[in-house]
Amino acid sequence: MKTRKVLSILAACVMSAGVLAGCGSSSSSTSASTTAATEAAADTASTEAAATTASTEAAADTASTEAAADTASSTAAPVSGEVTAAGSSALLPLAQAAAEKFMEANPDCVVTVNGGGSGEGLKQVADGSVDIGDSDVFAEEKLDSDAAAKLVDHEVCTITMAPVVNKDLGVTNLNTDQLISIFTGKTTNWSEVGGPDEDILLVTRPSSSGTRALFKTWALNGEEEASNASLETDDSGTLLQTVEQNKGAIGYVALSYLVNDDNVQAVSIDGVEPTLENTYSGDYKVWGYEHMYTNGDGSDAAQAFINYMMGDDFSADLESMGYGVTSKMSDAAVSAHANQ
Repeated sequence: MKTRKVLSILAACVMSAGVLAGCGSSSSSTSASTTAATEAAADTASTEAAATTASTEAAADTASTEAAADTASSTAAPVSGEVTAAGSSALLPLAQAAAEKFMEANPDCVVTVNGGGSGEGLKQVADGSVDIGDSDVFAEEKLDSDAAAKLVDHEVCTITMAPVVNKDLGVTNLNTDQLISIFTGKTTNWSEVGGPDEDILLVTRPSSSGTRALFKTWALNGEEEASNASLETDDSGTLLQTVEQNKGAIGYVALSYLVNDDNVQAVSIDGVEPTLENTYSGDYKVWGYEHMYTNGDGSDAAQAFINYMMGDDFSADLESMGYGVTSKMSDAAVSAHANQ
């Protein structure tokens, strides 16, 4: 349309030049004016034609880009199917929170997460009862070498374990020797470690518990925890309730269970508080990796769920729930654990 208008202007210029020539204008002047007008109009037509071409090409590129985006969007279909996970009670709150958000984004996929302890989770994923086995410890610590070798480890985060006592007890710090003496049953009254004259009530974990294995290694220097069958539980909620209701009670839970619970007292070890910051720096030593194991590569749905838990979209939830981001662990913290 613009090109036709330019050509019309060009024709008008030529006709005007002819009229001027008939009125006695200088032929050389008229010729020069006509030539200049013709060249200017031609330049304008050329420029507008080029602009029209560029605009057309840009529109074509945009359409191509949008088509590609539509194709990519259509191929990134939501995950469907079913995922079952079981094991670590320490990882349970995080896995449940991730499952809820994952299912919101993937309404055709059902994710079921249960506890039961690390040993049970590893056993179930090894025999195919569940898709994912959640564990506070490496599979080799709970399974025989052949069964462990078939599993693939996904270290989704880190977890900090903290001793907890009743808030009315008045004990906020224990050194490592005192902690070992209490949990091995040698020290039986709080007055022996600077507390009130109150019998110590141990709330213990079953032998299948990964939390117990981690606490034994890093808090008790490998010493075996005394058994208290009457108050043995791998349910961290039950443990916290027992400690809250008994003044002399002591147990231990993952830091994630203390984020929204101020009904018990977390105990420092050797003057170091059980916090994420102290765990990252290596000052607080009672921590471990949280593992999600699959039998081989696992199903596509299980892989998608694990990738979601380890991805950027969910990373902010880790720390807000009391779990640690693996990449934030200092070299000192990592090397201290690697050497033991």
